Amino acid sequence: MDVNNAKSQMRKGMLEYCILLLLKRQAAYASDIIQQLKEADLLVVEGTLYPLLTRLKKDGLLAYEWQESTQGPPRKYYCLTADGQQFLTELDLAWGEISNTVNYLKQ
Repeated sequence: MDVNNAKSQMRKGMLEYCILLLLKRQAAYASDIIQQLKEADLLVVEGTLYPLLTRLKKDGLLAYEWQESTQGPPRKYYCLTADGQQFLTELDLAWGEISNTVNYLKQ
């Protein structure tokens, strides 16, 4: 069995949650999101991130606003909506349950 495939599937399952956690702190540009995830050892490429951001916006969990940039054209900054905040609260509860289950089983 390929452990890298299992790790990849685990990361995919956590990616949405991790993005919402980052955007809870502050609005962010897509490149900033990728950089912050990279700093947390969760490697994501633009081809994965942009479709996910689009889906989260379509689902009403994210909004965006254009902000002027000193380095080129305006940038799209994503932020949580009220629905996104509520969804994140529910994911926090789910993560706690999953974490408790895994920690219990590891004993």
